[in-house]
Amino acid sequence: MSDKPRKVKPNKKDSQLLIRISTEEREQFVQLCEQLDTTAAREIRQFIRKFIKKHEPSEPPQ
Repeated sequence: MSDKPRKVKPNKKDSQLLIRISTEEREQFVQLCEQLDTTAAREIRQFIRKFIKKHEPSEPPQ
């Protein structure tokens, strides 16, 4: 075994979010993502990050 320290990614993906949507919506979304050369997971993560940034309070609560 190596004694090298392991690199830890700062944004390690270690959690899941389960959502329920219609099969039709899912298929449309996945097809669009494929057409745009991206993945559904990537687009959902991007949406979540933008949503958080948009709705973050400008100052931390006291």
